[in-house]
Amino acid sequence: MGILWGDRAIRLAARVRAGLSGVRERLPGRGSGRGRGPVWRPGWPRTRGGRRRALRAAVLACALALLPSAWLFVAAGDRVVAAERAPHAPVALVFGAGLWGEEPSPYLAHRLDTAAELYELGKVEAILVSGDNSTRDYNEPTAMRRYLVERGVPAEAVVRDHAGFDTWDSCARAHRVFGVDRALLVSQGFHIRRALALCRAAGIDAYGVGVDEPRRGAWYYGGLREIPGAVKAAYDAAFTPDPRFLGPREPGVSEAVAAAR
Repeated sequence: MGILWGDRAIRLAARVRAGLSGVRERLPGRGSGRGRGPVWRPGWPRTRGGRRRALRAAVLACALALLPSAWLFVAAGDRVVAAERAPHAPVALVFGAGLWGEEPSPYLAHRLDTAAELYELGKVEAILVSGDNSTRDYNEPTAMRRYLVERGVPAEAVVRDHAGFDTWDSCARAHRVFGVDRALLVSQGFHIRRALALCRAAGIDAYGVGVDEPRRGAWYYGGLREIPGAVKAAYDAAFTPDPRFLGPREPGVSEAVAAAR
């Protein structure tokens, strides 16, 4: 669930560029000069009717591409609030955002700081940390729990979800595995509306607490990722009701909330 995938994007772009270079070398008229022939190039329609149809198709494509993002904003509504203005809920749900070595990435650390603030303000009784633990050497939930405990949150108030592989999995498992019906969601501002829409689709009455970040390269990259992320969110909510790993019911959250009351 890490959000900093720049190195993967660079590697993918290099592979695509290399493949396109090979295609250009094999096109007629390239290389030795032999076999030169016509090369197809896309062009704007020459007739007025053709241009009108092309423009309509472009507008329709743009509208369809923006529909998932519009759904996120409508579904989230006015439920994004600051920590001090957040309503009370039994649990805060924190989404994983990658590790640097064995420590939370800066973005994840800021999410955890906000969750700790919610606990200190008495807004929640428990914190559910949901992240990727798909391999033995990569354990987001344990790193998240350790970070919170080091900052004064009682260990018994922090519950780990080891199969929160993406936002939909975290939301669906929070409701169906951990029995969460009401929660405060914690994530960066560019991601919180998607988290809200998905958790509400999963059956959780949720409010989102957006974490402010300096608008640097990683912030803009995260914002751009939300465009395809909105499409995936709509697909997940509509066609994949089950998370990748459902598993048995776990009482950790209800026990943590009961112990705090």
